[in-house]
Amino acid sequence: MQHGDVDYMAALEAMVGVLKRWAREGRTDTYKSLSTAVAPEHRVHYHGRMMSLLLADICRRDSTGPEPMLSALVVNGSSQKPSDQFSELAVSEFRRRDPDWSWERERDAVFARYRDVISP
Repeated sequence: MQHGDVDYMAALEAMVGVLKRWAREGRTDTYKSLSTAVAPEHRVHYHGRMMSLLLADICRRDSTGPEPMLSALVVNGSSQKPSDQFSELAVSEFRRRDPDWSWERERDAVFARYRDVISP
């Protein structure tokens, strides 16, 4: 898999599907769980570069408009918070619009957006 190729785009869409399901369920989960959820069709190691690239693309795609970022639901198993990479991407985008932005508010906004959504 290479950044931007057909396999990459399929993995990205699979991840988005998993994240939307988590959002409807009102839960966060780990990078490892996300990796497991898209396997075996997509081999994305939870500590690998592809995981970082995919989540960064999901983060950037969601941050171009007013909708909250699905990638806010993916957390580190130990800290139960997103990685530093998520925070750097999110803060640079959202601080411009909302100086009181926080990951917790973003996570809750994702839950609220998908709470009443039925379809995948």
